[in-house]
Amino acid sequence: MTDGHAGDELPEDLDVTALVGPYTFPDIRRRRIAGTIYAVLGALVLWAGLAAGNGGLVFAAVLLLLIAAYHFAAGWSLKIDQTDALTVASRTVGFPVGHASAQLAWRGLLSRPAWRILLYSADEPPSMRGLVELDAVDGHVLGEYTEQNPEDWSQYR
Repeated sequence: MTDGHAGDELPEDLDVTALVGPYTFPDIRRRRIAGTIYAVLGALVLWAGLAAGNGGLVFAAVLLLLIAAYHFAAGWSLKIDQTDALTVASRTVGFPVGHASAQLAWRGLLSRPAWRILLYSADEPPSMRGLVELDAVDGHVLGEYTEQNPEDWSQYR
């Protein structure tokens, strides 16, 4: 019994083949949708557990409500997008930036988002490289490291 569907599909907002224009990372506030589902389910299970006098259902309801609370607490709003993060990082390293790459990561128990930006100097071949990590919620720099580029680019000249 086949329906012609070969496998899983990416959601539209994550499908890079349909990219038209600059890419923006999906907002982490979407975690609150799952939190709402857990909260509603937890409330229903709590009601059923109390109505039936079932301690197992009450325990499951408390667990679901705790998971919902975590989803709401970890549903940070990204105030700094990748373009702003690259701008802050290029000002932080102190050299003209050529190639750069941004990665969104999470820190701590509440999964606070942070940008990790790898930057190379604008000269050819790049003589400097740097790594900057900044908070994606308030934009402050968490740390930065720069060094002479140890990579040998002589074979590519």
